Amino acid sequence: MKVYNSLGPNPRMLRMFILEKGIEIPFIETDLMGMANRKPPYTDKNPGGQMPALELDDGTVIGETVAICEYLEDVHPTPALIGSTPKEKATHRQWQRRVELNITEHMYNGFRYGVGADMFRERMRLIPESVDGLTTLVQEKLAWLDGLMGNNDYICGSEMRMVDLILYCAMDFGTGVGQSISSDLKNLTAWFSRIDSRPSAEASKHQTTAEVGMRGI
Repeated sequence: MKVYNSLGPNPRMLRMFILEKGIEIPFIETDLMGMANRKPPYTDKNPGGQMPALELDDGTVIGETVAICEYLEDVHPTPALIGSTPKEKATHRQWQRRVELNITEHMYNGFRYGVGADMFRERMRLIPESVDGLTTLVQEKLAWLDGLMGNNDYICGSEMRMVDLILYCAMDFGTGVGQSISSDLKNLTAWFSRIDSRPSAEASKHQTTAEVGMRGI
């Protein structure tokens, strides 16, 4: 088994997940900035062209970050980062869906269509007129989540789960591109600091982050 790895908040989330699991998997570096993920031989393995990807020993390639983590959770169930019971898993997937649909996808697209347009112009169709709306939605939904968290230490309650890693990696990246968590959101600010202090947060940063000059990748 091996991971096709690169810069980026999604590859970082997988690296954090692997570190939290205590799993050792070899990484194969892919030149994201040089668009190696958008052409063969990488797209022969992962037609979606996104990063990261997991290749199993039988040659099967899993190219969606959450699907990779779910596979690793099934193979290495402890410590549980999705859940140990059907109820825990369903609760996690509910919050994961809410966070991705309401916050992280809007944040990433706001970056791709705006600040990151030069990087993505040759990779995808851009919708620059949507940037203001997307960034506003991110802030509105962060405030919504802040209110729902209440006194919970983590998004699903008292235990850290994969959804916390998903949102943390997105918002750490977002802080560097003008989409940070408002200091008025006390619950999320405390939550962010809680995740940021974990050893996996620092250890999951890509070795070329400083060279690229972008945060949280």
